Amino acid sequence: MKQVVGALILLVIGAWWPAAQAHEVRPGFLEIHALGADSFDVLWKVPANGDYRLAMYVKLPAKCKGAPSSGTFVGGAFVERWRATCPGGLVGRRVSIDGLSATRTDVLARFIREDATTQTVRLTPEVTSFEVTAEPNAWQVAKTYLSLGIEHILLGIDHLLFVLGLLFLVGSWRRLVATVTAFTLAHSITLAAATLGLVHVPQTPIEAAIALSVMFVAAESLHQARGQSGLTARAPWVVAFVFGLLHGFGFAGALREVGLPQSDIPIALLFFNIGVEVGQLLFIAAVVTALWLASRLMGKQAQGERGPWQAEELIRTPVAYVVGSTAAFWVVQRVVAFWS
Repeated sequence: MKQVVGALILLVIGAWWPAAQAHEVRPGFLEIHALGADSFDVLWKVPANGDYRLAMYVKLPAKCKGAPSSGTFVGGAFVERWRATCPGGLVGRRVSIDGLSATRTDVLARFIREDATTQTVRLTPEVTSFEVTAEPNAWQVAKTYLSLGIEHILLGIDHLLFVLGLLFLVGSWRRLVATVTAFTLAHSITLAAATLGLVHVPQTPIEAAIALSVMFVAAESLHQARGQSGLTARAPWVVAFVFGLLHGFGFAGALREVGLPQSDIPIALLFFNIGVEVGQLLFIAAVVTALWLASRLMGKQAQGERGPWQAEELIRTPVAYVVGSTAAFWVVQRVVAFWS
């Protein structure tokens, strides 16, 4: 039975991994800035890979005039700007994204009114349009950035694998709570500092360091399996806090891609961070439940305060090898990208 369960776990990892890697993580970004009653500046950023851009296009109301004449590839996006004239304005009318329903990505849309207040919405393949409103809506901003935070952490495979590595290294529920709290506190500090412009750190070396942190906790898990307890096993909250600072810069990089509404920065930042925490806790709950079920199938249960993630080495060791190998590849890939 143990061999069967172990083989099934590795099979699930192998099947899930390529799909997770292929997911279109970067969102599109639309900003419409009102210059007057009928005039609007439009900024449209489409996710791109090299010279290929996703086939998504902004569709303004039928009476609007003006369209992009050209665009440029900047980083991982194709950027277009143009001036649109919409008789009667846009309030009460719908703006949509053609082609969004055929993708697996999202679009963050922001409408900036003449008084600098903003309307921010998240469009998805299921909801491809929004109605421009006359008044700012703080709840709408909160809901949008909460969902963005949840989505970012659940699609941020490197962040999740770091959390998984920490989970394998803590032996009790009490230590799990302390470790998660330390990680939360650390990445909240750097996320806020970097997003608000108080600290400026290049994103490429940060991404390489995050991959290195994943490789580190995977190696520590293997050392612990051999009876060689390192710093992470003895004080996981210390390692969680130190590396959490790095992961916070990574979260900030993702948030900078979509930007913050200038009139609602505190709300957007707070709820993005809450979304990250919700997604992280959902992931931990799913892993703990899966490992508890696996340990029951294998006829083993955690004793005392020990969590189910410590009940069976047959699960932890192969997973640690898979996670560590993947992280090592990321380190090389990201360091090469840094120097290229």
